[in-house]
Amino acid sequence: MPLKALPAPRDTFARPMRDLRISVMDRCNFRCPYCMPRETYHEQYRFLGSHERLSFDEIVRLARLFVQLGVRKLRLTGGEPLLRANLPDLVGDLTTIAGVEDVALTTNGVLLARYASELKAAGLKRVTVSLDSLDAGVFARMSGGFGGVDEVLAGIEQARRAELTPVKINAVVQRGVNDHTVLELVERFRGTGVIVRFIEYMDVGNRNQWRSELVVPSKELAERIGQRWPLAALEPGYRGEVARRYAFTDGAGEVGFISSVSQPFCGDCSRARLSSDGALYTCLFATHGTSLRDALRGGASDDALLELIRGVWLQRADRYSELRASRHAAPHEQRKVEMFYIGG
Repeated sequence: MPLKALPAPRDTFARPMRDLRISVMDRCNFRCPYCMPRETYHEQYRFLGSHERLSFDEIVRLARLFVQLGVRKLRLTGGEPLLRANLPDLVGDLTTIAGVEDVALTTNGVLLARYASELKAAGLKRVTVSLDSLDAGVFARMSGGFGGVDEVLAGIEQARRAELTPVKINAVVQRGVNDHTVLELVERFRGTGVIVRFIEYMDVGNRNQWRSELVVPSKELAERIGQRWPLAALEPGYRGEVARRYAFTDGAGEVGFISSVSQPFCGDCSRARLSSDGALYTCLFATHGTSLRDALRGGASDDALLELIRGVWLQRADRYSELRASRHAAPHEQRKVEMFYIGG
């Protein structure tokens, strides 16, 4: 029986759904203090069992439905997605979905050298690698003591060779922790085609001890970088692009800034998030999700699932970062979902 033809939903602020972030794994081989502090996520912490996570078939089925509702870009996240066995198989299945324009991956890079070529062969287009500093000591502090800079750099190089481009690097910047290493990171990748993006330290989850004084505003970083290498602002590549992009005036590429704290971009946010156990979240700072896994495994038809997803999006009213910035409310006091659970 053919599926119902449903109009693409827009939320209560008229925002469409264009991007779906799919967390395929809640586990990670890092313990970054701003995401999975090791004092909480220790050896005895209970992560999801394999039967609790969505299967690849379930992920593909849901992805097809999200595409019918307007999603055009898929990004695989975690935890660390490369810990999920046979991930290239999932990539291959997702790239065959009619209407999908882009399938990308976010990773900490430690396993990327091993899988880059296989992922490319399966149809992956791009990778984003988390790398907060090139300084070995700072890196160890920000990764919880796991992995090494050389492993991540090897992964980036293999991704470049496999043409998973443009390779992007995401660096979370914390004042007094790694902000003094920003210029080194820029210098290392200028002129290589790799795009470095600096992310303001955010109050994600409930355990990262966020304080506003630890945030380094993007404007400050841009000025610091621009004093060394002059920058010129670039126009957004598309509506809803979260990074503000600047080109080096000498032609050596570009740098980006993701400024959720100082310059919220809620107004154009088109992202939905699917957790590894099949819950739909409509914001990185969400306080609750809607289980699609229960409906899936309860025998729901595709039409019923479409109605469920569409209904969630139609009711979406998230604008957490704007509320935080306005100081008219204190949403940071609410209990939020953890970032490793739904991807950054």
